Amino acid sequence: MTSDTKQTGPVATETENLHAVIRRARFVLFDFDGPICRLFAGHSAEGVAKDLVRWLERQGLRGLLTEEERVHPDPMVVLYAVNRRHPRSDLVVELEERLTQQELQAVPSAWPTEFADPLIRTWSAVGARLAVATNNSPRTAARYLDSRGLADCFMPNVYGRTQDLDQLKPHPHCLNRAMNALGAAPRSTLMIGDAPSDYLAAEEAGVPFLGYARNGDKEKLLRDAGAEHVVASLEPVLRILRNQV
Repeated sequence: MTSDTKQTGPVATETENLHAVIRRARFVLFDFDGPICRLFAGHSAEGVAKDLVRWLERQGLRGLLTEEERVHPDPMVVLYAVNRRHPRSDLVVELEERLTQQELQAVPSAWPTEFADPLIRTWSAVGARLAVATNNSPRTAARYLDSRGLADCFMPNVYGRTQDLDQLKPHPHCLNRAMNALGAAPRSTLMIGDAPSDYLAAEEAGVPFLGYARNGDKEKLLRDAGAEHVVASLEPVLRILRNQV
């Protein structure tokens, strides 16, 4: 038996499982930054994080952050850190708005994820109901979708970060909001995300999950979290969907 032959069974099974996951989906929830686009492709997330840190320092609040938090490249780490120390405060509200404004500035230089646009349009065209469930600002997601001519595929079902940061994924809050608005049962819904927090939120909500991993590190994080179905490209998802039409 050749090595190619040995691989046939697992590969075929994985493809069949992917077919089944897609076939059952009547409602599809997309994470935004990752499966739909790379928001900070041309507008450095690290630069945004530094801007938030500098703003805190100008307010005399440098001591709110640890040294590790001050140099972390993810702006959400800064926001989470301040929220832990001053939950639901005016400070958190202002910092969240500053992050939202930076996200909005990033929209024109965001990179569309390959095959995302045709996948979204095809799924919508065949009758699936779509929503966005993201930890980004819903204003950011809505502006990007409008810029790509995709708003009609989702609107008004774009759910994202609120001032209550405790409800961000891995909390299932935005997934549950989306399903309630769509009238969707968890078993007929599919969540597509690229982070362990997406998977954990889907698990908590009882929703099947499809991971999108643009590199090996992303795939490992998803697999380690427990994700069973992970694709390196949205192309096979689009191909399966088109073959079912």
